[in-house]
Amino acid sequence: MSTLTIPPVIPTAREDAKNLHKAFKGLGCDSGTIINILAHRDSQQVELITQEYDNKYSDVLRKRLSSELHGDFKRAVCLWVREPAARDANVLKRALRATVTDFKAATDVICSRTPAQLRQLKQVYLINCGARLEHDIESATYGDHKKVPRMEPQDRKPRSLLLGYVNTTRYEGPEIDKILVEDDAKAINKGRDNSFFIRIFTERSKAHMSALISTYKSMFGKPLEHAIKKETSGNLMYGLLTILRFVENPAIHFAKLLRKAMKGFGTDDSTLIWIIVTRAEVDMRYIKAAYINKYGKTLNEAVHSETSGYYRTFLLALLGPNC
Repeated sequence: MSTLTIPPVIPTAREDAKNLHKAFKGLGCDSGTIINILAHRDSQQVELITQEYDNKYSDVLRKRLSSELHGDFKRAVCLWVREPAARDANVLKRALRATVTDFKAATDVICSRTPAQLRQLKQVYLINCGARLEHDIESATYGDHKKVPRMEPQDRKPRSLLLGYVNTTRYEGPEIDKILVEDDAKAINKGRDNSFFIRIFTERSKAHMSALISTYKSMFGKPLEHAIKKETSGNLMYGLLTILRFVENPAIHFAKLLRKAMKGFGTDDSTLIWIIVTRAEVDMRYIKAAYINKYGKTLNEAVHSETSGYYRTFLLALLGPNC
């Protein structure tokens, strides 16, 4: 005879807001309560909790968390309590306005988003960051170059790639033009300049690019990425390969980025935080599967060994079961 399993009752936003308010009282704060509430709510629930807290206690939850928490734990929680597009905007702002632009982080965020998501991201970026996303991309330099008023030639191509990807309205449906796919494959195989690669990779749909990958391989017996590595270099090559990998299997790409962030001496906590926080509600189960398949250990185990304290507890809560 089977027994009826009663699902756990999730507290209301009002109850969560009340418990968060209690967690801030006294000397210090109750970090465990903060994790137990926020790490186990999705973005919509967190937004309702934030609204309830701000209205009821004449306080701003995000600012209160920022003042009460510290270090990487603070960075992770404060990024998590933003809505998804605002998380992306925050990561991009840090990447593009750094003394030396983090082109790879900017590329990984922008090129993993659909055209619809990018449209929303641009709106949120303007509101939250006080500038158009395109402006900050144009103002940034890429590679080991500090910001200067004049863009060096080697910086212009990566910039053009991101601007093109952000501004181009790509078709999002499944239909493709097989003749156009074959024409693109032939043109790439002949060897073309960087501008051609930028145009193809920013204007073609995901379905077209997927067909291009298989068509190029069947026509010329080698992966499309070989042509990219032969004809381009540096940050432009990274950008083109990133677009390619997001078409093929974004989970594997993120698994590799996470592995790199935790490999060797020290941990790249910025990368660890933005990937786990921004992908937790998107495709984390696939990233976890890709990670264990490729590296022979779970992502949870890797994060556990590279982090500590409440920071570790929070990230592991976002990752979910150790599998």
